[in-house]
Amino acid sequence: MASKLMVTFVGVDHVSFTVTDLDASQHFYSGVLDFLMVLDVGYGRIFMHPETGFTLSLMKHDGAHGGRFTELATGLDHLGLTAGSREDLEEWEHRFDELGVTYTPIRDMEFGYHLNFRDPDNIALELSAPNQLLLAAKQALADGRVSESDISAFVEDNNLDLPKPEDG
Repeated sequence: MASKLMVTFVGVDHVSFTVTDLDASQHFYSGVLDFLMVLDVGYGRIFMHPETGFTLSLMKHDGAHGGRFTELATGLDHLGLTAGSREDLEEWEHRFDELGVTYTPIRDMEFGYHLNFRDPDNIALELSAPNQLLLAAKQALADGRVSESDISAFVEDNNLDLPKPEDG
């Protein structure tokens, strides 16, 4: 019997947000997060981050409906961006204060540090930095296949109080 080749993806290419005001959104993503606009197609604008190459598109669709973003609607909950350290997140808080960006103070959580903030359409964004526990977990995954029982043991060994999946 021939083995089946597992197809996978190699990374995240881009994210695209529907917005209500292209100019306000461009100002936010360029002025706060340092994205550079590389293409304006009229109904949308394509941005790239100069240090990471991450691509973001902002779209304003004719006939779009709805109000400001809420993570309580089915679909995107938030976009998480990576920061280098908790200290970097503290610098981001200072920057957000200077620029009038709405944010929630840094939260120290089981798998790192999280700083949540909002764009002009209330789209939920997050900057997170790993702690030692997350770095150890990532290394364990990078070292080879990890089973569900390995993950359960890791959670138990590190006293992580994570929600349990509901029985279907």
